[in-house]
Amino acid sequence: MQIILVSRGRKGPTTLDLSCRRLRCKLAGLVLVGLVAVAGLGAGVALAVATPRGAVVSATAPTRLAAADAARLDAQRQLNALAVKLGQLQAQSVRLNALGERLTQAGKLDDGEFNFDEDPGQGGPEVTTGTPAYLRPAALGQDIDQLSGQFDVQQAQLEALRDMLLDRKIDSSLRPTGMPVNGYISSFFGGRPDPFSGEGARHTGIDIAAPKGTPVTAVAEGMVTFAGQRNGYGDVVEIDHGNGYMTRYAHNSALEVKPGQRVHVGDVIARAGSTGRSTGSHVHFEVWYHDRVVNPLAFVRSHR
Repeated sequence: MQIILVSRGRKGPTTLDLSCRRLRCKLAGLVLVGLVAVAGLGAGVALAVATPRGAVVSATAPTRLAAADAARLDAQRQLNALAVKLGQLQAQSVRLNALGERLTQAGKLDDGEFNFDEDPGQGGPEVTTGTPAYLRPAALGQDIDQLSGQFDVQQAQLEALRDMLLDRKIDSSLRPTGMPVNGYISSFFGGRPDPFSGEGARHTGIDIAAPKGTPVTAVAEGMVTFAGQRNGYGDVVEIDHGNGYMTRYAHNSALEVKPGQRVHVGDVIARAGSTGRSTGSHVHFEVWYHDRVVNPLAFVRSHR
């Protein structure tokens, strides 16, 4: 077989004789070289296209893992912070409940009127809004901070109310109130006939008739300033209540306290009797206010 190559120039045609073994080897070599070149070019193009994406993927994978770990740690820190705030709110709630219990007692409210051990009642028809019931941690944290601030304000207000109630209670305990002995009033304050002479006299207290030995109790808190005998009074106890008031209990048969002793409302300080200038067993009760004797009737008829 022969291949004739004809040129457009003036040169003559070239004849290739394929029957020549040497020529066939050359042509086969050229074809093989061409195939290798095309294969190498394709591999280079494929490598050039594929290598950058693989490199980006391999490079971004650790970055994404690191970002996920950082987000998880940040979420855990926010949850820990919310847990701390929740614990603080629970502690404030316990303090407010305890304060409320003390206010209930100080205000003498009825049992069960304010029960701080039960949750407040809630209810109403269900009307959904379509919005999530729970906020994101950041917004939830802001709400918790706001609620904590409200707790602080309410606690300050309740403590002020408690102090006011306690001050009133202290003032009430220092003010003479009630009868010092069980009995009946046998002689009132003011002008009266003297029981011994029958002449006009001024009575500086009230007389409360009671059997001998009947307990005589303090009508207010205070300090015993005198316990002994006075002319006309017999065995007498005097108590200074520290707010301008002083009370005197006279004609006792026995004294149960000593000077300098602190007494509370209802403490037994003496026993009724008829010592001193007296016609029978009773208690002579006087109330003094800023060194002036006053009518005890309003005090014995009042109640705490």
